[in-house]
Amino acid sequence: MIRSRFVRHPVLVAALAVAALSAAGTPGRAQDAHASADTGAKPVPAESASVTHHTVTIDGTPIAYSATAGTLLVRNDSGDPTGSFFYVAYTKDGTEPRTRPVTFLYNGGPGSSTIWLHMGSFAPVRVVTTDAGSTPPAPYDLKANPYSLIDKTDLVFIDAMGTGFSRVVGKGQGKDFYGVDQDIAAFADVITRYVTVNNRWNSPKFLLGESYGTTRSAGLADVLDDRGMPLNGVILVSSYLNAYVDFPGPAFSLEISYPLYLPTMAATAWYHDKLSPKPADLAAFLAEVRQFALGDYLHALTQGSHLGAAERDAVVAKLHAYTGISADYWRAANLRLTPDRFEKELLRGDRRTTGRLDSRFVGIDHDAAGETPENDPAFNAYLANELHYQSDRRYLTTNYPVVGDDWDNHHRVEGQKWPLPDVSADLREAMEKNPNLKVFSANGYFDFATPFFETEYTLSHMGLDPSLEKNITYGYYQSGHMIYLHTPALVELKRDLARFYDGVLAR
Repeated sequence: MIRSRFVRHPVLVAALAVAALSAAGTPGRAQDAHASADTGAKPVPAESASVTHHTVTIDGTPIAYSATAGTLLVRNDSGDPTGSFFYVAYTKDGTEPRTRPVTFLYNGGPGSSTIWLHMGSFAPVRVVTTDAGSTPPAPYDLKANPYSLIDKTDLVFIDAMGTGFSRVVGKGQGKDFYGVDQDIAAFADVITRYVTVNNRWNSPKFLLGESYGTTRSAGLADVLDDRGMPLNGVILVSSYLNAYVDFPGPAFSLEISYPLYLPTMAATAWYHDKLSPKPADLAAFLAEVRQFALGDYLHALTQGSHLGAAERDAVVAKLHAYTGISADYWRAANLRLTPDRFEKELLRGDRRTTGRLDSRFVGIDHDAAGETPENDPAFNAYLANELHYQSDRRYLTTNYPVVGDDWDNHHRVEGQKWPLPDVSADLREAMEKNPNLKVFSANGYFDFATPFFETEYTLSHMGLDPSLEKNITYGYYQSGHMIYLHTPALVELKRDLARFYDGVLAR
């Protein structure tokens, strides 16, 4: 299972509370709400759509838009329905659908709905949150979102199979959807279906995925191109692209993992005032840490028992200066700190721990960061009262007991089937087949789940032709895994994405 542990981690529970959203229900309820075991054909519901009309003001300009909450069916090679995908689309009124940009958005998991992006980031409505702290309980405040992307693009939020209201139907089985390649193929199917039903084949098309959603996006970019749907842009938010350079990884990749997390440790120590002296410029400081991480630090790690005492002392001194962790602790750890050990050690003297999804968050311990509600009153009320969408099923914000535990992590690439996903080759192939494809990578400085330096390393080592390297741009924000939960970061991210869309669409 890839990355689902992040949602179960207590710091993410705190982040979910901040977003006033729910995490998974109990395993039994999630199983009951999803479906029974994969035996026999399941009912096939008709495709549905509920359309309502609204207005949001962005940069002083009122924008009228239509919201469509509905379902789309995907089919197997024999034409039999196998899955019903739930989506909510926001389309600007008064535009030409055939040429208006459209962006498909989703979260990751595997086993997560898209409620986090939907209610927290770029939709025309947004849940009001408390930054770097716990949001009080209901009633929750749902307001018009002045940072929505509806001024630049239509938005289609899609829930992965087995989450939200997306369900296996007909002759479909979980194994048809619950896996790296199966998931990519299914999303290619539902995007193709949406484009066909809504006459959007000529529209400029973008993908925006977060966390494991970036894994999906990299694979989708290649698959959609093969299906005759080349993309204009891919937006990667808090990327997870290569399992082999992350923790835990196979033995040959573990040494590189430590340096790739070091800049995030340094940023966290900077934020919590554990550096003396504290650098005034965070970006400049992290540039220095990056250079050390893949230079002297990585070299020291690769020396193993042959590392000399003088070099060890010099490296330990730098590690202490960059992270605030004592030299003695670094020595005792043999120069190697995993993220969880750092999170526990940095504020040990204060009897506090830092967060994994957002290291600005502080908890008394890993079990006291928050509680998990069983449902999402804010989103349920929004669906019923604003979008007029009714369902006799429970909306599954997450569904790890059903989806994640059965996830097939194998990924076929370049003629081989690997036991864990590395989708960087997929993204490289998509960019080389479509040299006009642009990629924007958004990164939170305080994200230990998907550290920004790991993303940089992966994208710079995927073997992209040098002529195409300019097609990848980066944004960095003083926030965590869910960048948009920190409103100043959301403002900056919206500004950067507006510039990205304008650049991609310029002729």
